[in-house]
Amino acid sequence: MEHAEQWLAKAEHYHPRTPEDSPLWHLLSKHFIHFAYGYDKNFTKEYGFYRPIITEVVNDYLKCGDLKKGFARVRCPDCHHEYLLAFSCRGRWFCPSCHAKKVVQFGDLLRENILYPVPHRQYVFSIPKILRKYFLYNRKLLSKLCQCAQKSLLAYLRTVLGLKDGILGSVMAIQTFGDYARWHPHIHSITADGLFRSSGVFHVMPKVSTKPLGELFRAEVLKMLKKEGLIDDQFIAMILKWRYTSGFSVDNGVRIAKDDHKGQTNVAQYILRNPFSVGKITYNSNSGMVIYKSKMTHRKIKGGKKNFGIYTANEFIASITQHIPNKNFQLVRYYGWYSNKMRGQRLKSEQAEHDEQLDQSPDEIEILDVAGYKPRRIPSPTWRECIKKIWEVDPLECPKCHGEMKIISFITEKPVIKKILEHLSLWQETQRTPPNKASPKQDTTVKIIKELDHEPFDDGWPEYEEPFETMN
Repeated sequence: MEHAEQWLAKAEHYHPRTPEDSPLWHLLSKHFIHFAYGYDKNFTKEYGFYRPIITEVVNDYLKCGDLKKGFARVRCPDCHHEYLLAFSCRGRWFCPSCHAKKVVQFGDLLRENILYPVPHRQYVFSIPKILRKYFLYNRKLLSKLCQCAQKSLLAYLRTVLGLKDGILGSVMAIQTFGDYARWHPHIHSITADGLFRSSGVFHVMPKVSTKPLGELFRAEVLKMLKKEGLIDDQFIAMILKWRYTSGFSVDNGVRIAKDDHKGQTNVAQYILRNPFSVGKITYNSNSGMVIYKSKMTHRKIKGGKKNFGIYTANEFIASITQHIPNKNFQLVRYYGWYSNKMRGQRLKSEQAEHDEQLDQSPDEIEILDVAGYKPRRIPSPTWRECIKKIWEVDPLECPKCHGEMKIISFITEKPVIKKILEHLSLWQETQRTPPNKASPKQDTTVKIIKELDHEPFDDGWPEYEEPFETMN
């Protein structure tokens, strides 16, 4: 698989992907129904009750890039060369191919529309293992964890800079995954390295220790969990006796210069990355075992360390599907100067007059005047632009004559789809392995195991009527 991906990355022309070549597709196609039927018995204790969104997302992924579900016809007007482009599932946070497009869009959005020309830092807020299960069983707590990070960071910056009314500029992403795709809720952010004033003046943060920030974050999280009735004072006292800030940590070692647009894009894309990588998956269909690789080598085994995890097929499916967010749950949050509210206010208001007394600030605080800066208003990148950025090939360049190809039609009617694919010898019936007859018929997950055939929805591609798939 890795050799195939390398070849595609170096290809001179665009090749629509074949989803059946992916080890993830084979794994889910063969084992997902068995996994879902046995979930209540095998995984409820570890991961909580089964969530119907898992069935919806996985079934959508298995249809992603399938020509039998519909496609666009792409033709060169000069030499009449043509290929078929399958529709995508438009899934976020699971389908590696579709999520890659969202990552590109997000990087462009932050660089061009959101971030101001001031230095930024990447902050990472982590919590101890003993607290992580609370956020797995009650996912609404993930929003509160993000609020804890925002509150502690704002208090920290205001205290260091001496600005009681300073405004934070931060974009935070909730990540639920750690090494080996295990459950590890934490917060990544790209945050302006300082505070804004309402006049548009920016005060740059000096280099100081993050230890007070870690203590603030710890206090906010413990206070929140106590308010939720999940921990008590005795538990908190035990946590506070631990070394190394009680398992809490805050890291801000990555700093981005104000004119480092590439750095902004890289960090933005990093904090929005998919919970797992297809390139790290090795699936043996005969044994039903999965090996998931990692660059980390901290897991000790007899005789040394290892950089991989070994799972049964159902165990691995349980591990990766736990990171699927609930429907309508937003994993990215915008705060302060970068919030939707303040961005809207700036668009409606005229340029504020400079009434800030700059000489009242300490001499060691660097001050930048960004009052006149207006972020560019650019549309989200199209499917074609995303493909060119990810794979460095133009999907609309004709491989025969190098002319520009055109999308001439969208084929969505099932009889027409079948007729065209049979004519091209591309029609193959996909069979999913049925569940074991011994599976309990009254299992609660049985009620939600079904093939979904919902209508397409808007995924933010303004140039086309229907979405398209990229390569793995």
